[in-house]
Amino acid sequence: MNTKDVNTADNGSAKPNIAFIGLGNMGAPMAENLLKAGYGLSVYDLSEDATQRLQQAGARVADSPKAAASNAQVIISMLPAGKHVHSVYLGEEGTNGLLAELPQGTLVIDSSTIAAADARTVAEAASKLGIEFLDAPVSGGTGGAIAGSLTFIVGGSTDAFAKAEPILAVMGKNIFHAGEHGAGQVAKICNNMLLGILMAGTAEAINLGVKNGLDPKVLSDIMLQSSGRNWTLEVYNPYPQVMENVPSSNGYQGGFMSKLMQKDLNLALQTAQNTNVDTPMGAKAAELYEAHTVENGDRDFSSIMARHDSSVLS
Repeated sequence: MNTKDVNTADNGSAKPNIAFIGLGNMGAPMAENLLKAGYGLSVYDLSEDATQRLQQAGARVADSPKAAASNAQVIISMLPAGKHVHSVYLGEEGTNGLLAELPQGTLVIDSSTIAAADARTVAEAASKLGIEFLDAPVSGGTGGAIAGSLTFIVGGSTDAFAKAEPILAVMGKNIFHAGEHGAGQVAKICNNMLLGILMAGTAEAINLGVKNGLDPKVLSDIMLQSSGRNWTLEVYNPYPQVMENVPSSNGYQGGFMSKLMQKDLNLALQTAQNTNVDTPMGAKAAELYEAHTVENGDRDFSSIMARHDSSVLS
């Protein structure tokens, strides 16, 4: 393993070089904000369109995660699922992944949403190699990624968190240290389980009102000023044309895909089962999204509204 000193960036800047792996709807704007802040950035993604976008913004494009990390002191990843995180960092054999190529002292920040057990497995392997690992899933959606106002929920050591915080502050507005390795993932899935419940319930309530003659915007305004007030009503209404600049008013395109919400709800259920915790509302939300994603997996998760009225998709 390479043991060169990584405390100073090779370009002489006080800011470390960063490798960003995973340039999807969330990762690409996060990476762009790092470029705007003056960080040297190398990127990797399977999508040529995504890498070209970052190259035009000033990033160096690499043909593999290892090539992207070759001159980086910090690695950030935003990947779809635990199997992808495992593959990148540990490799197919568990010993031939990216971790084995990184210098001691490298800081790894994984912002994917995965099972806490998977995060702890990678963190343990990193620690044995002298690499600092943080699980740092995010909340705030693509809008927050673009605006640099994400919430980061971080699990890992206090020292690693202190090193990561200035970098995370470029991409996020609220940065929480949830606890040790895996804590970020547990907090994130608790939040997204509640979000799935709230979205399904809000869609159900609006549908009830509309089917009984109420205007969806009037009803939404009433509930916003009443005890049913919640985040989905405030900033992410699921009924078309009630609110501007949200996926429901754009054919449910963009935003947070339903299949990703289903993934997070299943992670919550898995964690609940592993720890013998009863989550009947979470289980029901997972059931609803599982049925919904059969035909609407790539639509925003607010499209659960279509369960009650399929015409909203037209």
